[in-house]
Amino acid sequence: MRSLTATACVAAMSAAALLLSGCSDPRGLRVAGPAVSPSPPAGPAEVTEPVYVSDAARRPLQRPASFELTGAVSLTGLHWSSWGDATAKATGGLSGAWCRPECGRQPYPVAVTLSGLLRQDGPKRREDRPAFYSSATLVSDRLPPEKAAELGRVSLHTPEF
Repeated sequence: MRSLTATACVAAMSAAALLLSGCSDPRGLRVAGPAVSPSPPAGPAEVTEPVYVSDAARRPLQRPASFELTGAVSLTGLHWSSWGDATAKATGGLSGAWCRPECGRQPYPVAVTLSGLLRQDGPKRREDRPAFYSSATLVSDRLPPEKAAELGRVSLHTPEF
């Protein structure tokens, strides 16, 4: 049994020495052929700035699909065409207790524009500081004139920076 173990060890060491010696070149490592270029990133760079809108409960939201704008105004089915710039734009549905029962069954179509971007000051890089939209404009051809005037410019909650 002892000679079998010794023979196996000698065979393993011989194989390792043979493999290692076959990979060496006395002139050192040589690389031939053209250098490989790194691939450019696919698509445009992603925007990572923290930009929010606060709902009626003062929760910070990013690109919300729906939210309560005020205690009396709800936005649903929002599709954002822009976000994070000076303005954010979406289309969706508008409803509230003031328009029921009509808009309760089918929300009014609405165009939403968020603006008045306010950014927190501080030691962090500008793009790493949170920002909040401070104003909303809602436009719908289904709104009565007095409600259209009221929703033409809605002040939004922003944290005190």
